[in-house]
Amino acid sequence: MTVTWEELGWERLAAGVGRCRLPGWDCTAGLVVGAGTALVVDAGSSLPEGARLRAQAQRLAGHRVTHLALTHPHFDHVFGAAAFAGAEVFGAVGAEAVFTGRHGREELRADAVRCGLDARLAEEAVDALTAPRHHVSGEWTLDLGGGRQVLLANVGPAHTAHDLVVLVPGAPEVVFCGDLVEESGEPQAGPDAVPSRWPAALDRLLALGGEDALYVPGHGAVVDAAFVRAQRDALADRFGVSR
Repeated sequence: MTVTWEELGWERLAAGVGRCRLPGWDCTAGLVVGAGTALVVDAGSSLPEGARLRAQAQRLAGHRVTHLALTHPHFDHVFGAAAFAGAEVFGAVGAEAVFTGRHGREELRADAVRCGLDARLAEEAVDALTAPRHHVSGEWTLDLGGGRQVLLANVGPAHTAHDLVVLVPGAPEVVFCGDLVEESGEPQAGPDAVPSRWPAALDRLLALGGEDALYVPGHGAVVDAAFVRAQRDALADRFGVSR
């Protein structure tokens, strides 16, 4: 039985492209449907959430999820990754060290619990944590078939040392920004952020998407180029970065 994006609580952004706002941390997950393929952007904050996300994505696509792109290694974006068994997993180069290193995994678990995730769910996610198999150092064009290509771009460091964005060409173009852009709150700069590089990362993001793109933040409502530009300027002022 076919379902619409809206029936599953997803926001359709363009033909075969949409996103949902996950409960708890208002974290965005995206979906890009190709010919017999489906790319999910970010995996949710726990294995059960990742499993629900995968099930919904597969209902909308009409076939299995074949690709998963992780915008950055924070628990609310990656802890559901193991639920996407069999998918090709992409991340910014260097992010794999956070997934595989003992210190990185412990920091992810501790941060999740500090932020309110149930300790059992955090332990379960860390035990099963899936590291990216494909490491994007510059730009990577992903062919999803049927004339649909998606650009994965490593634009960091900024919000973290390993920031990946996903550009979906079309009318309109859609850019999944991860937490480089946030709408429902002030962008968060934790201990793994590189604030001095953040404004430049947003300049690159704007260059990739252009003036007419839809920019999908890691948290909050879809925004336009003017919003991203204003946030870039605010971050430059906040961190004392010359423009």
